[in-house]
Amino acid sequence: QILGPNDEYLCRTFPEVKNFWAKPDVLALGHWGQINLEGRGQRAEGRREESFFHKLLSQTVPDTQPCYLEPEEFERYIQQGYQATATLNQGIISDPSTSQYCRWQYEIQPVYGWGNQRSIQQSTAGWLSFLQIFEPGWQILMAHGLASGWIDWNGKRYEFTNAPAYGEKNWGGAFPQKWFWANCNSFSDTPDLALTAGGGRRGVLWWMESVAMIGIHYQGKFYEFVPWNSQVSWNIQPWGKWQMQAQNSHYEVELTGTTDLPGTPLRAPTENGLIFCCRDTLQGQLNIELREKKNNQQEIILKAHSSACGLEIGGGPWNNAWQSH
Repeated sequence: QILGPNDEYLCRTFPEVKNFWAKPDVLALGHWGQINLEGRGQRAEGRREESFFHKLLSQTVPDTQPCYLEPEEFERYIQQGYQATATLNQGIISDPSTSQYCRWQYEIQPVYGWGNQRSIQQSTAGWLSFLQIFEPGWQILMAHGLASGWIDWNGKRYEFTNAPAYGEKNWGGAFPQKWFWANCNSFSDTPDLALTAGGGRRGVLWWMESVAMIGIHYQGKFYEFVPWNSQVSWNIQPWGKWQMQAQNSHYEVELTGTTDLPGTPLRAPTENGLIFCCRDTLQGQLNIELREKKNNQQEIILKAHSSACGLEIGGGPWNNAWQSH
């Protein structure tokens, strides 16, 4: 599913699960929805072209599986589908009932993972998250990156160089019972800044807990506010306003996200399958202030604003504001 320009929405499912592929040890996955064995345009000559063509023809052979393709081969042979790695995102999906479509291809240069630059990637949910004790699991793979390429949205082509990019993964049986999320790495006057914040009511073994975190990458340094090192509080309206505060022994942060837009319903995994259960906008307003505690005083490290913040609420119930206790 894609949340497009002006919070427009596009979704496509591929029932042939056997045409999905993924690497077990690195970020690489894809799905061949529809294949065109003839290829787009004129067929090139050569051994490589011929071998790949025969590989597609032999899909009935058990040991021949969908896999990563060079971008040119994907563009030529895949009529519906996608493939993604840590440095490439490419695909084409369309809605047969409306004829709306999206095609895209861009390369990504990662800038920040999750943690200080040039250091080992940290676990977003803590070191115990490698065990299957949390439901769901959550890992921010790339807090900030630079994407260059193009996106064709229903005939309008967007070309871009070094556009902000972000990547995370979720796994488990379902999303949290209730959650909120804010993300932004596009600030008007502060280019080297990336924020991800969120909270939810998640399962831990046989009980439920409500937790939240704020993570900031700024000028090569990682500022982490998580339940095991900070006090994190929040006040999230059913829609329209996200307020969070956090502090530890060295730093404190405040952020406020707002929107007057209605948002767009999105699907998310639940125990009953993929259903509409969250609401998003990628055009939220965000104000953030980070301060350092020094000699019983506070020194402002950064104060920034953005009009391109991703804001989300999900699950429920959302009859009233959700405040931390």
